[in-house]
Amino acid sequence: MQIPVPTWFVGCGNMAGAMIDGWRMAGVDLSNAVAIRPSGTPVEGVTTVKSVKDAGAAPAMIILGFKPQQLDDVVPDLLPWITSKTIIVSLLAGVEAESLRRRFKKGIIVRAVPNLPVSVRRGVVALYADAIDEATRKAVGDLFAALGYAMWTDGEAALAGIGSVAGAGPAYVARFIAALAKAGEDQGLPAATAATIAQETVLGTAWMAAAAGMPMDELARRVASPNGTTEAGLSVLDRLDALNGLVTRTIDAARRRGAELAAEARGEQVA
Repeated sequence: MQIPVPTWFVGCGNMAGAMIDGWRMAGVDLSNAVAIRPSGTPVEGVTTVKSVKDAGAAPAMIILGFKPQQLDDVVPDLLPWITSKTIIVSLLAGVEAESLRRRFKKGIIVRAVPNLPVSVRRGVVALYADAIDEATRKAVGDLFAALGYAMWTDGEAALAGIGSVAGAGPAYVARFIAALAKAGEDQGLPAATAATIAQETVLGTAWMAAAAGMPMDELARRVASPNGTTEAGLSVLDRLDALNGLVTRTIDAARRRGAELAAEARGEQVA
């Protein structure tokens, strides 16, 4: 598989860099990819330049990987290079397709919400385009499918929901693993041992559930013997719906921030 020739990564932070790692692992040909980074810090596997004027031939695809607040600063440099056939893939959190269309009058607008495990090809990528031909849709979908589970959404509300769960989710899972490890330390385990056990427990549980197609309630039931140690712990998590309530509030906070970023991109004042 080859990435569209050439492809520009405009901004190449953690997420765009993770995508490059995943594509490289998948054997995707990145020889014609260019990372445009003002710092000039090299990106492994792709040519790295400091500005658009050094990027070379006009791009077939542009991946926007900078901070949403930088959009209006970056657009003027890109406009002269964009044609009606240029694929513009936006990773910008919360910035809606209409906000992108107001700035890019030409080009095929695609919004992508990946998560960080794309770096090891176990990511989730949600995709949305309000106007795209079937051939381009398939090409973009196939490219992102090399990074894990890729799905097209029917609307941006679904995209926002997936972003709140899958996009932000690895950070929340990381916090849970850290808490599990800390609890292990509190039980007298060495820090390194506790960290490894916590990571492997989460990895193994997710892997088993995915392989067996097992509902989480069923998995928990299999672990918890009546009146046993696991059931005692579950009673704490389940009391007053404590865990579900905490996770719901966490996801709601992420979604609210996404809505604020969308409003800022529309030029609205955010209180």
